[in-house]
Amino acid sequence: MVELSKLEAVDLREVWKHEASNFTPWLADNIEELSDVLGLDLEVKTSEAEVGTFSLDILAHDLASDRPVVIENQLEGTDHDHLGKLLTYAAGYDAHILVWIVKEFRPEHRAAIDWLNRRTGEDTAFFGIAVEAWRIKDSPPAARFNVVALPNDWEKQGAHESTSSGSETLSVKRSRYRDFWQPLVDQLRDTHDFTRAKKGQPQNWMHFGSGFSGLPFGVSFQRGNVASVSIRLDRGDKDDNERTYDALHERKSEIEAELGQPLTWNRMDHAKASEIGVRREGTIDDDDESLAEIREWMIRTVLSFDQVFRPHLIEILD
Repeated sequence: MVELSKLEAVDLREVWKHEASNFTPWLADNIEELSDVLGLDLEVKTSEAEVGTFSLDILAHDLASDRPVVIENQLEGTDHDHLGKLLTYAAGYDAHILVWIVKEFRPEHRAAIDWLNRRTGEDTAFFGIAVEAWRIKDSPPAARFNVVALPNDWEKQGAHESTSSGSETLSVKRSRYRDFWQPLVDQLRDTHDFTRAKKGQPQNWMHFGSGFSGLPFGVSFQRGNVASVSIRLDRGDKDDNERTYDALHERKSEIEAELGQPLTWNRMDHAKASEIGVRREGTIDDDDESLAEIREWMIRTVLSFDQVFRPHLIEILD
């Protein structure tokens, strides 16, 4: 008979003595553990971000939706003070995703998160997460995140949407995008272990992590009957973007030979970010058979981009 060990709960303060100086830095360095639980591709922007006289624990970014994420940590039971801070931070950074990580949720605060998820539009999401620490015998402790509250089915429809013909048209278009992206996201996650994202977005593009901050891979439909796959250079600093672009461009022949196709190189000196990509014909209004072929092309191409660009970025940014 197989002998099994027992999991033993560990007091959070034994693992992280101080919330700000221990837990928050650990979470920022291990954000992928939270990403797995939320089903989001999170990228940390900064810790202890200023909001007036307050300080947000972690400001992150959801790559798939290109939206700010505020994360408030509390290694105790929930209280009104931290709920108020979470909302204040969200307003300060115009965040669309709010994450409250605590030791234990009081019923009234869980009800508040559920109420906010019911009452806000589809572009805003509130998550309540309980953190635990466990070990087996004398092993190092391990963190475990439990989702206590989350958006309803991740499929919220904006109760405030107008029923005018223009809004109905927009709603149909957004639905088509979401339905197109969902199988793409599922295949990249489940078959290729390429993303943590769980939800196709109701928009004409999606981003996926490259392993380097500010350099996501993108798939999109653009004006003029164009479908594209690209790597976006948006590192938050114009000079840094240009240096990274120029270093990649010096390897243009090598990169295109490895990909087996020419690329479109856009340095975009007067824009926020530069882009390197490949295009083909296609729109979201194509028939189902054509959309399925476009989706498979996007999957193949973004995986090829990852395989080819990653080694070059490692050398350039090391």
